[in-house]
Amino acid sequence: MNIPDKNEPFPLENYNRLCFLKHIVKNPNIEVGDYTYYDDFEDVANFERNVKYHFDFVGDKLVIGKFCMIASDVTFIMNGANHLSRSVSSYPFAIFGKDWQHAMRGKSYPSKGDTIIGNDVWVGYKATIIPGITIGDGAIIASHSVVTKNVAPYTIVGGNPATLIRKRFSEVEIKQLLLLKWWDWPIEKITAQVEQLTGEDVLGFVKRNGPM
Repeated sequence: MNIPDKNEPFPLENYNRLCFLKHIVKNPNIEVGDYTYYDDFEDVANFERNVKYHFDFVGDKLVIGKFCMIASDVTFIMNGANHLSRSVSSYPFAIFGKDWQHAMRGKSYPSKGDTIIGNDVWVGYKATIIPGITIGDGAIIASHSVVTKNVAPYTIVGGNPATLIRKRFSEVEIKQLLLLKWWDWPIEKITAQVEQLTGEDVLGFVKRNGPM
């Protein structure tokens, strides 16, 4: 077998604007699975530049699964962007110190937790993901979407705020694919079935391989 090398940062020969993302990120609070790629019109280093307000002292993580496809200019807004919303003022007085340093005594800024992107997720050009979102396996995020709430597996969403466009498959097919978890197979098995993975016979694929 001649399998694409998951340890090769730039898997397309003579093309350095698409990378296997896990080799490019340096922030330990960003985790990326094998074969997930990022394509950028200018420079793949833009990926981390587009993970905004990701401060070490907040401690939140961006976790991206395997075999994801992330387009240029996708932006992840992290919890460091959050301000108070139920207080008299949302202004962050305490960060400026001096006589304002105790403004947040006994209080904390809101956090929505980690941002989780599942496996086999396609995030389209210039989509924006707000803090604490979970995007399920197999989901598709349309270009220019602003994702403000969790996205169910194998769901296509779009718009601002992003709303359901349609489910990719029937509920039965989705359930079976989530049980199958093909992205966790040995890469040799995946390679042997790439023609089936790019086919449209979902239940046939499941029956040949798994849990039904």
